[in-house]
Amino acid sequence: MTPMALALILGWWLVAACRAQHLSRPSLSLHPSQGVSLGENVTLRCHLPQLAARVRLYKEGRWIHSNYKYKEQDTAEFSFLNTNREHAGRYFCQYQVSWSAVESEKSDPVELVLTDRSFPPPSISVSPEECVETGTNVTIQCWNKDYGAAFLLHKDGCSAPIQRQDLAVVGTATFTIFGVTPADSGTYRCSYRPSGHPFLSSPLGNNVTLEVTPTPSTPGAADSSHGNLVVAVVGGCTAAFLFILVLAIFFLLAGCRRQIQRDECPVDALKCSSVNSLLPLLDSEGLTYVELQAVTPSSQPLNPPADPQPSVIYAEIAVGRHH
Repeated sequence: MTPMALALILGWWLVAACRAQHLSRPSLSLHPSQGVSLGENVTLRCHLPQLAARVRLYKEGRWIHSNYKYKEQDTAEFSFLNTNREHAGRYFCQYQVSWSAVESEKSDPVELVLTDRSFPPPSISVSPEECVETGTNVTIQCWNKDYGAAFLLHKDGCSAPIQRQDLAVVGTATFTIFGVTPADSGTYRCSYRPSGHPFLSSPLGNNVTLEVTPTPSTPGAADSSHGNLVVAVVGGCTAAFLFILVLAIFFLLAGCRRQIQRDECPVDALKCSSVNSLLPLLDSEGLTYVELQAVTPSSQPLNPPADPQPSVIYAEIAVGRHH
């Protein structure tokens, strides 16, 4: 092999490896997602983030199926018909694009749990049995004296078990729901996984019903709430009334003030200003403010003051005769 050919092959491999690092992980789903019994059909669907020509299915890390098509696809399906115990287990999927020999990472695992109706269903009980108020702790017990090793608590309407408890020995599992709310109301059932068969399940057992009622409010609390509402409404109305009253008084005072100013100065602003300009002169002549109001402004200039007269000195002279 020539050095040129070797360099081309090495470069192609490096490019393929680099592109493979950007292959996103696929996802795997189960249809139906739960409640599949032995003998029924089930489909595992691998969802691909990009088009791919080859998809592989793994069980417990071992390649068991391959889906290869000449036409690229974004979804690959693997169906099991007439399932048996050998089909139960944990599955992954992986894909490979057409331009690379490197495969993507494996998907997250999906567990295929098959219901074996040869196992007897478990028993169940709930405490307290009557309707409970919000905030109460409720205990649900599940048991099977022969097979139960891992118990699961199911609630109608939920796709997956809401709680699980693994037991070291066969016995009774106790599930506690703390501080229940109306959302916890519903129907509950149990199932178990037989010891040594982690992907086989018993049928669902009998059900118990949990009814949660809201905590009733005390009459005193209702009266107090009503009283607080009344006080708040009355306080708001009082504050609004006082605000309107203050505004009304303010506008009345402002109107009276303007009326007084018009009464004191009935003539136009120019004449009032002329009167005001004469006040210092009239004050210098010793007139009172009442007399000032009677003064009519004149356009003639005021007479200049007379020239000061010389002072006259009077003396008393006594005239008498000489004796």
